[in-house]
Amino acid sequence: MALVKLLELLLCSFFLVGCHSSQSSQQVSSAPHPKGEPSPLGEDNLSFPWSRLRLPRYIIPLHYHLVLQPNLTTLRFTGSVQIQIDVQNNSNWVVLHSKGLQISKATILDHNFVLPVLHNPSHEQIGIFSPRVLSSGQKYFLYIEFGAEFAEGFYGFYKSTYKTSKGETRTLASTHFEPTSARMAFPCFDEPSFKANFSIQIRRSPQYISLSNMPIVKTVELHGGLLEDHFAPSVKMSTYLVAFVICDFKSVTATTTSGIKVSIYAAPEKWEQTHYALEVAVKMLDFYEEYFNIPYPLPKQDLIAIPDFQSGAMENWGLTTYRETSLLYDPLTSSVSDKLWVTMVIGHELAHQWFGNLVTMKWWNDIWLNEGFARYMEFISAEATYPNLKVEEYLLHTCFAAIGHDSLNSSRPISSPAENPTQIKEMFDTVSYEKGACVLHMLRHFLTDEVFQSGIVRYLRKYSFGNAQNQDLWDSLANVRLNAHWVGEHLDLTAIMNTWTLQKGIPLVTVTRKGPRLLLRQHRFLKTISHADAPLFCSFLWHIPLTYRTDTSSIIHRHLMTSTSDSIHIGEEASWVKINSDMTGYYVVHYEDDGWDVMAKLMRENHTALSYKDRTHLIHNAFQLVSAGHLSLNKAMDLIGYLQLEKHTVPLLEGLGYLEAFYNLIEKINELELTKDLGVRIRQPLLCMLQTWSDSGSVSERRLRSEVLSLACHLDYPPCLERANQHFQEWLQSNGTLNLPTDVAETVYSVGAQHDHGWNSLLDTYKISLSEAQKNKILQALTSSRDTEKLQRLLQLGLEGKVIRSQDLSSLILMVARNPKGHYLAWNFVKKNWDELVEKLVFLGSFSIRHILIGTTGQFSSPDDLIEVQLFFESIKEQASQLRATQIALDNMKKNIRWIQRNLEILRKWLNEQIK
Repeated sequence: MALVKLLELLLCSFFLVGCHSSQSSQQVSSAPHPKGEPSPLGEDNLSFPWSRLRLPRYIIPLHYHLVLQPNLTTLRFTGSVQIQIDVQNNSNWVVLHSKGLQISKATILDHNFVLPVLHNPSHEQIGIFSPRVLSSGQKYFLYIEFGAEFAEGFYGFYKSTYKTSKGETRTLASTHFEPTSARMAFPCFDEPSFKANFSIQIRRSPQYISLSNMPIVKTVELHGGLLEDHFAPSVKMSTYLVAFVICDFKSVTATTTSGIKVSIYAAPEKWEQTHYALEVAVKMLDFYEEYFNIPYPLPKQDLIAIPDFQSGAMENWGLTTYRETSLLYDPLTSSVSDKLWVTMVIGHELAHQWFGNLVTMKWWNDIWLNEGFARYMEFISAEATYPNLKVEEYLLHTCFAAIGHDSLNSSRPISSPAENPTQIKEMFDTVSYEKGACVLHMLRHFLTDEVFQSGIVRYLRKYSFGNAQNQDLWDSLANVRLNAHWVGEHLDLTAIMNTWTLQKGIPLVTVTRKGPRLLLRQHRFLKTISHADAPLFCSFLWHIPLTYRTDTSSIIHRHLMTSTSDSIHIGEEASWVKINSDMTGYYVVHYEDDGWDVMAKLMRENHTALSYKDRTHLIHNAFQLVSAGHLSLNKAMDLIGYLQLEKHTVPLLEGLGYLEAFYNLIEKINELELTKDLGVRIRQPLLCMLQTWSDSGSVSERRLRSEVLSLACHLDYPPCLERANQHFQEWLQSNGTLNLPTDVAETVYSVGAQHDHGWNSLLDTYKISLSEAQKNKILQALTSSRDTEKLQRLLQLGLEGKVIRSQDLSSLILMVARNPKGHYLAWNFVKKNWDELVEKLVFLGSFSIRHILIGTTGQFSSPDDLIEVQLFFESIKEQASQLRATQIALDNMKKNIRWIQRNLEILRKWLNEQIK
């Protein structure tokens, strides 16, 4: 035995760097050995051969042959996987991923041994020992049999259910593997760079269908009445993109110009809500094939609405999965905003078929190469295919969301280290998606559309079916001739872009007018650090593609700022200059001295001299500067004094949005008189917009109407409440059969929910509605009740997960938290049920947990609130220390506290002067 142990340790140290002999986190199992066959090695003498989170690189998977038999009655599945592996160093060990699977057999084909399997649960790995050395340069077939129960929650291979209109519960099984959950469905090398081909077979009962990444090539009848679907071998792809669904859904189908079969699947009674998604998917695939000039590499693209789905959607190659609200569109209950959402989500997931699937990041630290691109391509694709939706109006808000996050000290670089599953899941955040998209938007305008498009096509072609990292993208773009508009013939694109992806934060460009010149300074823009902490500002430097325009010319001027201070000549005759034209750059601008007075005067006297994007950008920057202490609130309020003249939806809603945010903050600290005065001030620009309660007009007009009516009724404006109550009574009298105008339905429901009968009627409708769009509007309304017992009841229903699905629990908690009667209620609910919430939402690093922590504390604005939250985070220190979200929550609260301390009395005085 001692000799065997010594031999094992020698093999381990020779073939595997990072081996260890500790047995604290390992388990050993092996299948029973066939009678008469020798056991290859005593399992008790083996120790797990690998100590790192990342798998060793000496064995490469080439092909998986996966056979699965899910049972939707017992809620278990069994399966086998045969993995062809390429051995690149001599070894006796194969280390791969497995989580929650019972391994019943493992063997190397042709070796005639059932092999011992060691488990390292803390790393979600198994080690399989072969007594015969696996030789370098050789290929082998690793065969594993396994089984498990369907996973609880929304990751891995999990159960979902839906109810028919007759109340019957139907069950289906679906997968969600990104980022690290393929290992919950079958043993695999579950890292993005281990790309392989997959041949999948699924056994099912005849009443179900099965779907996977590739089309079915044949179906075989098995003993016992089962059917076995054989899917075509896949292209080379990462494990997180594998998908399969077993269900009884119906579909609609069409074909793209290039012959790709596109199908939309949904529960049978929701089949009629699939037609818009089919139209969008066909248009989008046609667009992307032309834009990328690379054919979609699969013969089909299925899109399926899963009843239980935590995120918005998932880009599995050839079988994209969606939340029902992200795919289904019901013309009778879906608003124009719902339509836009469906369009954008489909555009996002289909962009991934190239960015993410065809070319995948090498590791999760560069997930922005997937998500930032897909987020940005939403806008490019929707603008090209559905110009009437005016998606360009929403890009500004994507960047505003990124700035809100990036101006906190708890932000992170776009490209950040991430090793364990919790860290990896936290990478799917505002920085990867929104900031990534906005940096790409800036890069596109820096390079020009043509150079940007040519560069990314070069990138996609070069790394097709492979993996890439930041530098590969910069190299592909730099190989295309750079924009001649920018000063300097030899621009170092890598040096420029590294300042945006390898350091956190966003720059503040401070502008001072000195006669014919503009003096420029840059430093990091932060809302949670005092000026006494100046050293924190000084270590940051960006290469900023500045753009600007003056009143003397319509030309947009360009200047690359690469130092902490700089200057540009604009001439004596210019009376104003607007920096960051149309907000194509990702930076905040502060106009020193009388600069903001000049801008306020321009907005009052000739606001259309600036584009709607520039007007929106000025409003946003002004109030951001107020939060950071760089600008007086009076100046920002003066800037939006022109809003009664504003005709464009975007700047109008931006200005009103800040006033509403102040209102929401103040009404939660019981400043009753101030809240009332601010409400009166907010209503003034709205008075002429309350006449029409319909779905008529352009997309922009409909969006404005929806937002304005919702705000007016939230402010208890009597004419709005009366009209909403009238519509609600008509809806009640029809027993819920009346179709309200979709854009105002949520406002009508919210007013109706303030009374017992209305609230109960809405809850009854919620329980039976087949439209997720309608249910979402009703849930928003139910959580607007000022009755805390009703709010408590909703939270309990969410925790139970029957009437209100667990997928909606985090949204429900946030809805309650936004209610002034519910924000402490929601926070106390989170504290009381923390362990159950983490268990129910499965993963600590999931966006649901992140949203709960940040959302429930986001309106707290007193030092006592801060202490309370800090104490709770201290009580869950082991978990909180793993989460960036806890620091973001604290930063947001500190920002709110400072805002109240700096601005409450200024706002009170400003409002008093307006009333006089």
